[in-house]
Amino acid sequence: MVDKRVLREVVTEQYDNLNKVEDCIERDVINSFIEYIKLPHIIVISGLRRVGKSTLLKQIINRFYRESSFYFIDFEDERLIDFESTDFNKLKEVFIELFGEVNTYFFDEVQNVQGWDRFVRRLYDSGAKIYLTGSNASLLEKDISSKLTGRYLYIELLPFSFNEYLRMEGKEVEKNWYIRTEKRAEIKSFFDGYLTEGGMPEFLRYNKDEILQRLYKDVIFRDIVARYHIRNVKGLRDLSLYLISNLSSLFTYSSLQKATDISNINSVKEYVSYLEDSFMIFVIKGYGYSLKEQVLNPKKAYVIDSGMRRIVGFSFSADRGKYLENIVFLELRRRGKELFYYKTKSSKEIDFFVHHEKEPHSLIQVSTSLHEKEVKEREIRALKEGMQELELNEGVVITEDEDSTIKVKEGTIRVIPITKWLLSS
Repeated sequence: MVDKRVLREVVTEQYDNLNKVEDCIERDVINSFIEYIKLPHIIVISGLRRVGKSTLLKQIINRFYRESSFYFIDFEDERLIDFESTDFNKLKEVFIELFGEVNTYFFDEVQNVQGWDRFVRRLYDSGAKIYLTGSNASLLEKDISSKLTGRYLYIELLPFSFNEYLRMEGKEVEKNWYIRTEKRAEIKSFFDGYLTEGGMPEFLRYNKDEILQRLYKDVIFRDIVARYHIRNVKGLRDLSLYLISNLSSLFTYSSLQKATDISNINSVKEYVSYLEDSFMIFVIKGYGYSLKEQVLNPKKAYVIDSGMRRIVGFSFSADRGKYLENIVFLELRRRGKELFYYKTKSSKEIDFFVHHEKEPHSLIQVSTSLHEKEVKEREIRALKEGMQELELNEGVVITEDEDSTIKVKEGTIRVIPITKWLLSS
C-alpha cells in the first residue's frame, strides 16, 4: 500500500520529466498511432528491457496528446514498490485532484502491479483510452489475450531498425540515395557499424559494453530466475549463451540438453520458453504441412540484438553471415511477418519462408556474397526447388552488395543488397 501523499509526489515529478524525451530518436512505429488513437482499444506496448518502450510512450504523448489532458504514471519508480491493486482508486483520486476529470491513461511498466488487469478493464468499460507498456511475460500477447479479450491492440517494440540507427547517427537518407555511388558507400559504412553495434538505444548513446552485459544479467536473474524460481541457474545461463552464440543454427531440445548438461529435457523446453518470453531470443520452426510436423522439426534461434550477441555470446570467427541473417530476421519480424525456415524435399535449407496474413508470400536466402560460383549455384538451386514445391513465383537473396534479377523457369529471383532492402519499407 502506498500513501496518497507519496502518490501525489510521484505523479507530479513524473509529469515534470515528460519533456525530457525531446532529444531522443523518434521511433518509426509512432506513425501507426495516427490510426491507433482513433480506436477504442487498449494499446499494449511490450518488449525487452531498455528497448525504448517508456520513451515511445512519452513520444506518443508529445506528438498526439500535448495539447490535451491525460494521466501518466511509471510503475518502475522505487517509491511505488509497495503499490497494490487496491491503490488504483487512490491513484485515480490523485489524478483528478491534480488534473481534473480526464479519460486518457498512460501506464508505464504496469506489470509491476499484481491484478492491474481488473482496474484497466474497468477503465476500458467506462470508455477510457488506455496505453500500457511492460517488459515481461505478463504483457505477452499470448497471455494478455485472456485478460483483455478483444479489447486491445498489441505492439512489440524491437531495437532500432537500420533507418532509426541512421537517424541516431545524424544521417538522413536522401530519396534517391541508391543511384549515387558515393551515397551507397556512405550508407554501407554506417551499416557496418549497425551490424556489430546493434540497435539498443542506451548502448548506442553511451557505447559501453557494460550496458549490454548488465541488461543480459537483468533479464536472466530478474525476469527469469526470480519470476520462475529457477534453481539450476548455471543450466539456464549455459543454455542462453549457447543459443545466443549459435544463432540461426538448427537445434532440437535433446541437442540442447546434451550441449548444456541439463538433466531434464522438460527443463530445457521451459528455459527456452522463458528466454522467448523475456524477448532475449526468438525461435522459429521449420515449415511443415501439419502442425505435428512443425513441432517435430528442428528449430532455429535468433537473438534480440547483434550487439548483445557480440558482447555476451561466444564466437570463433567473424560470423558476418549469421549477423546478416539475424538482422533480416528482426526486420521481417518488425514488419509483422510470420516466419519459418524451409527444407526442400532434397534437404536444401532456405533461411526464411515468409507468410503474410497467413498466406505464403516469399522465400528469402541470406548470404554475404554470391561472387563465388559455388555459393551462387547453391543458393539459387535451393530457391528454385522451394519455389517449385511451394508454387511461388518469386525468391529473394539478400547479400551485402549485389543487385540483380535472375530469371529462372520457376519465376524470378531478386538479388538485393541488405542496405537497399532494409531502407525499402
